[in-house]
Amino acid sequence: MTEEKGVSHQLVLLPGDGIGPEVISAAETVMVTAREYLRREGIELSWEAKPIGGAAIEEAGKPLPDETLTAAQAAKGVLLGAVGGPKWDRLAPQERPEAGLLGLRRALSVYANLRPATLLPGLEGHSPLRPDAVAGLNVLLVRELTGGVYFGQPRGRSGEKPARSALDTMAYEEGEIRRVAHVAFRSAQRRQGRVTSVDKRNVLETSRLWREVVEEVANEYPDVKVEHQLVDAMAMLLVLRPQIFDVVLTENMFGDILSDELGGVVGSLGVMASASLADDGPGLYEPVHGSAPDIAGKDLANPLGAILSLAMLAEHSLGLPLLARAIEGAVDEVLRQGLRTQDIGGGGQGEKVIGTREMGERVAAALAQSLHSRQALNATYF
Repeated sequence: MTEEKGVSHQLVLLPGDGIGPEVISAAETVMVTAREYLRREGIELSWEAKPIGGAAIEEAGKPLPDETLTAAQAAKGVLLGAVGGPKWDRLAPQERPEAGLLGLRRALSVYANLRPATLLPGLEGHSPLRPDAVAGLNVLLVRELTGGVYFGQPRGRSGEKPARSALDTMAYEEGEIRRVAHVAFRSAQRRQGRVTSVDKRNVLETSRLWREVVEEVANEYPDVKVEHQLVDAMAMLLVLRPQIFDVVLTENMFGDILSDELGGVVGSLGVMASASLADDGPGLYEPVHGSAPDIAGKDLANPLGAILSLAMLAEHSLGLPLLARAIEGAVDEVLRQGLRTQDIGGGGQGEKVIGTREMGERVAAALAQSLHSRQALNATYF
C-alpha cells in the first residue's frame, strides 16, 4: 500500500461533448469498483461531474465556467472526455469548446503531456502495419502542452476577400523546454533509457533553441541516450519502425500530430490514454480521441482510452501504481477474451463486438475478479 489509511481523494469528471459522456460513464463504472476496494484499505475516493466545452456553453454560456475551473483546481485529479463539435463551429475561436480545454490546461499549468502507445493484447492484427513492424511496440510520447503555436501571441485574422490573411505565432522560452525535457529524461530512466527529441531545426528558430536546451538537459542524465530527429523524418519512422523508440520528446503541435499517428499504428485512437501533469496541483487525464459527434449517443465509442487514462490518474495523481496496473490488467484480460468495440472489432475468430457501456462493465468485472483473487491470497494490493 502506498498511502496511509484515512486518506480521502476528490476527483472531478468533465464528460464534455460528443462521445465524451459515454466514455467517461464507462470509466466511472470502473471507478466504482476501485472505490469499493480502496475503502477496505481506508482510502476514500469521491468525484463530481462538471460541464466543459460545448456542454458548458449550453449550460453556462462559456466553455470553461468558473465553477468548473474552481472544482478542477481543488481536485486531486481531473478526468476529461472530449470537447467540440460542428454545432459550435460558428462561434469565435475564444468562445468555442476547444478554448475551454486550452484554458483549463493553462489554468492547471499542466505543461507535460504523457501519451503511451502500446500494442494491447489481441490487437496485433488491427494495426495497419505488418505484425513484425509493431511487435513489442511500447512508446511514451512526452509532449510540451502549454507553449508553442497553440498559445503564441499575436494571433488573428485580418482583411477581406480577396486579400484575407491570418497570423499565428510560435514561441518558446528556454524554461518551458527545459522543464518538459526533464520529464522525458526521468521517464526514460524508468524505461529503456532512450530519448528521441523531435524538432524542425533546419527551418525553425524555436527548434534550434529546443535542440540546444535538450542537449544541455541530457548532460544531467548520463545514463540516458539521446538522439534527435526532424519531425518529417520522425513521421516516416513511426510507420516504418515504431518499435525502435522508447521515449519521444517534442513540442506542442508536433506532439499533437505524432501522437495521433501512433494511435493509427496501434490500431485505434480509442485505446490511447494521456496524462497532463504539472509540478504541483491536479493532473488532467483524457483519452486522445476527439468528440466523434457522428457516433455520439449510439453506444459505439471505445471507452478503453478513458479507462486507461483513469489508470494513469491512479498512478500519477493518487500515488497508487498497483491500482493502475490492476486496471491495465483488467483491460488486457477483456481483450484476451475477444471482446471488442466496433473500432477494433475486425471479425476475427473468437471476437465479439460489444457497446461502450458493456465494455466498461466487463473491465469493471475483470478488475473486481483480480482484486478478489489477490485478497483471497492475503496479498496487500494497495
